[in-house]
Amino acid sequence: MAATLAGAPARPRKLLSSRRTRVGILYALPVVVYLLVLFVYPIFSTLLLSLKNADGSFTLHWYVDALTGVNLSVLITTLRISAETALLSLVFGFLLAQAISRLKPLWAGLAMLVVVVPHFISALVRTYGWIILLGDKGLVNETLAHLWVPGAPFQLLYNELGVVIGTTSMMLPYTVLLLYGVMRGVDRRLLAAAASMGAGRVTIFRRVYLPLVAPGLASAGLLSFILSLGYYITPALMGGPKQTMIATLINQQVTKENQWNGAAAQGVILLLLTFAGLLLVKLISSLGASAKKRSAS
Repeated sequence: MAATLAGAPARPRKLLSSRRTRVGILYALPVVVYLLVLFVYPIFSTLLLSLKNADGSFTLHWYVDALTGVNLSVLITTLRISAETALLSLVFGFLLAQAISRLKPLWAGLAMLVVVVPHFISALVRTYGWIILLGDKGLVNETLAHLWVPGAPFQLLYNELGVVIGTTSMMLPYTVLLLYGVMRGVDRRLLAAAASMGAGRVTIFRRVYLPLVAPGLASAGLLSFILSLGYYITPALMGGPKQTMIATLINQQVTKENQWNGAAAQGVILLLLTFAGLLLVKLISSLGASAKKRSAS
């Protein structure tokens, strides 16, 4: 009798637990179906398409084609422009975020609003804005010509410089937002303590401040690099034939050449590069979190 009474509450708890599990599965089912239909199935279909010939047989021909000849040069161009964009975004984003992080909260909020609001304008509109500014008769060249700058007007469009300027402007809000959050989290007492011990500004920046924001810098740079890999609008409108990027190549293969298998292989390669970048971001974030814990302890 005592054993029966002692075990009585266990059964209701098990029933309640199983009921919660069923309710949780029921709530999660629409999300799971959504992810399977709109994410997993398209990726799996693209992977299968990249491994098939026209007759339905499996082959690696499309991957070999994607990593040789003109396609390889397009991939290298994409990586180079993405790296240049990430580097410039880091430089300008660091300066902007550093300046904003030193402002009072009200002014910092207004400054961040100025940085973020242009991001909500269509990328197509912003790209055409840059085309107007950087054209031969645009504001930039006209200003340089009036200032008697030697060589003005310069060719600022339909080359790699124009593409990098355009893509950097698109990636800058992401970089500033990420770096601003990291910089606001830096304990200023550490900088004051270093200054009280006789360290100069350069030493404080190099030995104290930079190591604290280094994980944020790495994450922001990788994020800009990843986003630039698949960017289409700005490189297509502001670049020339030598600045063809992988997204533009995929569009050409699908719409003009009807080469779906080759486009699928290019897409899978782009997806793998993106996954590798995301894994690096996750690794750097975890290393940064562990470093903060060690410094706090």
